[in-house]
Amino acid sequence: MIKLLAGGIILLALTACNNNAGSGKTNDSTQAKMGPVTNALSDQEKNEGWQLLFDGQSTKGWHKYGGGPVGTAWKISDGTIYLDTSIKTNGEIAGGGDIATDEDFDNFDLKLDWKISQGGNSGIMFYVNEDTVKYKRPYESGPEMQVVDNVGHPDGKIVKHKAGDLYDLVSCSKETVKPAGEWNKAEIKCLNGKLDLYLNDENVVSIPLWDDNWTKMVAGSKFKEWPGFGTFKKGKIDLQDHGGMVWFRNIRIKRL
Repeated sequence: MIKLLAGGIILLALTACNNNAGSGKTNDSTQAKMGPVTNALSDQEKNEGWQLLFDGQSTKGWHKYGGGPVGTAWKISDGTIYLDTSIKTNGEIAGGGDIATDEDFDNFDLKLDWKISQGGNSGIMFYVNEDTVKYKRPYESGPEMQVVDNVGHPDGKIVKHKAGDLYDLVSCSKETVKPAGEWNKAEIKCLNGKLDLYLNDENVVSIPLWDDNWTKMVAGSKFKEWPGFGTFKKGKIDLQDHGGMVWFRNIRIKRL
């Protein structure tokens, strides 16, 4: 902005843009497209049976996979929960680790917003079985909707490993993901063995679970080494620590 002051002095004011990928904040234009960061339910949503999984202020309803409180690397700011990767020990994020819901879900509709840092990788898992004797990590039991920077991370170049894919099992029907640092709307809907994944309001994966074709897909994937993977019809929702900064907000679920 240029402003003419008394005496002919010109004042030049420059405004700088924030780097969304590292700040956890969203610019006004992006926010307008995504809708408000409410972390709250409308009366209509309450009547429809939706429940919040994140209140925007605390980690209530979540725990570290395997037990114990959510790690200190999971922080809350500006109505988002995000993974702070700044402190690492032996290559792993200090105070990190996957986080899981306290509750189990069978038929459900899950909606949330996510954004990923440049070169980042994460995931949203479901039907996770928290028997840590059999399954050391959540991905050993629960299928995953991939969260990744398609441009900056190697997985973005691998078939069935791109953002919105049913990881290592089914590719998106179309690529609808937004660039690193921008918010994406995700939805995972499971009803009586039918799975639908939505990314930015587009139905990108739609398949039946637990039938013969599902068994064959799992047998041909990296998950074949974990007996029981993808067989559970009830389990936890899990947000993944894969070493990169990732943000989540407006996390809500409805039992179907």
